[in-house]
Amino acid sequence: MTVNSKRAFTLLELLVVIAIIGILAALLLPAVNS
Repeated sequence: MTVNSKRAFTLLELLVVIAIIGILAALLLPAVNS
């Protein structure tokens, strides 16, 4: 496993985490507003 592929996998994980946080925020915002 090269450093490049490991870095790419880390970037992919970062994108997945950001997507999950965005979805959670979208679900929580209406609950907070109401």
